[in-house]
Amino acid sequence: MTDLVVRPAAAGDEDTVVALWRACGLTVPWNDPVMDFRRALGREGSDILVGELAGAVVASAMVGHDGHRGWLYYVATDPACRGRGFGRHVTAAAEDWVRAQGIRKIMLMVRATNTAVLGFYDSLDFAPSQVVVLQKWLDGTRA
Repeated sequence: MTDLVVRPAAAGDEDTVVALWRACGLTVPWNDPVMDFRRALGREGSDILVGELAGAVVASAMVGHDGHRGWLYYVATDPACRGRGFGRHVTAAAEDWVRAQGIRKIMLMVRATNTAVLGFYDSLDFAPSQVVVLQKWLDGTRA
């Protein structure tokens, strides 16, 4: 795992990162991953981190904060590279990014249909939060 290098994504990583998110089943029709990538890339309150192995992007995490809580999105590891600690490594880098912003807490949401990943987050000391997440689509759609 020491060969994995985590760095901020660049605009030229867009196609590769979005393809990784799709390969990992992290995209849904109502969220445009290309727009998500562009909105988060290199902003004051957000960024996308990629893990490279021998020059190839094999892991990612989109990270941000709202001034109170850090948020983690699109944590992905190339399915061919799973079990090598890359997800753990890119998540730790995202936690470091949040800490560097002076934020003490990091949150993430897991879709109810993605139960397989819950054990991974439990192994990283993430715990269920006693909150209910509500949503409202401002464009009038419902997903």
